[in-house]
Amino acid sequence: MEPSTDVDTLLRYKAKAVLRQRARNLRSTIPIEAIAQRSAAIVERLEAMEELKAARSAALFYPMERRHEVDLRALDATLRARGVRVAYPRIDGGDEEDSPIAQQRMSFRFTGALADLAERGQIYLEPAGTSEVATELDVILVPALQVDGRGHRIGYGAGFYDRTIPRFSPPAKTIIVAFDFQLIAEVPVTDGDVACEMIVTDKRVLKTGE
Repeated sequence: MEPSTDVDTLLRYKAKAVLRQRARNLRSTIPIEAIAQRSAAIVERLEAMEELKAARSAALFYPMERRHEVDLRALDATLRARGVRVAYPRIDGGDEEDSPIAQQRMSFRFTGALADLAERGQIYLEPAGTSEVATELDVILVPALQVDGRGHRIGYGAGFYDRTIPRFSPPAKTIIVAFDFQLIAEVPVTDGDVACEMIVTDKRVLKTGE
């Protein structure tokens, strides 16, 4: 690899780290009541989408409430009422506290009800290790701290979704859910980053494209 490429890669990682911290700080300033209202608007848009109406299975994520993440719990109820099988992410492997992230693996696990999720070592609720592993999904809803119009996102830096999404997509539709203020002009792309096909915010639905 050429030295200039090394420098460019390093700068991209540094830029992502700065953007990540700024995004976390910004989102933390939004009142919890506004988070709830914006989340409800996102859920309303998702419920009306053909991709969700046609889905037989979908992966959601449980909100990290203290980090003011998008709350999709109302969508869980809607999808189950439609007969959709709902899965949630679980992190497995690297049982020791100091285990490298590279030794950990995310899977999506089907649950019978939202109440089946519990605190299992992460800062969000997860399915039990005995829950059925999803091998096929129609839709995957993906969290983000920031996202651009190409479908590239900044997450928390562990890369779990980037490593997991390729196992399902295609044919699974990948949809980033974020608040509208989290949209930015361009996310620095680094090795292993995976773009998603759509973005849903509290104000719009976007189809992405390189």
